[in-house]
Amino acid sequence: MRVVAAAVIVAFLAGPAFGQAQQPVQRYGEPDKEKTAQEIRAEKEAEAAYRRSLGNIPAQKQADPWGNVRSDAKPEAKTPEAKTSPAKKTKTGAN
Repeated sequence: MRVVAAAVIVAFLAGPAFGQAQQPVQRYGEPDKEKTAQEIRAEKEAEAAYRRSLGNIPAQKQADPWGNVRSDAKPEAKTPEAKTSPAKKTKTGAN
């Protein structure tokens, strides 16, 4: 019974792989197939539809993923004047 089950599993797995191997594959350096007029027309229509769909997308403002972390206040410019008056450090509480 195990042999039959193993054979069935192998057959199910080999079937799709065998079917894929039957399709012709274009090799490197081979010339492209000639397109029919209908294929060329369909390709042009698809390209035009794609360009029209790009025009329908509304303009979006630039995303800022760190916007919640950053404060709205701009950082102060470091000037030599700011360094001349340091704040007095005090100790609070007991050691």
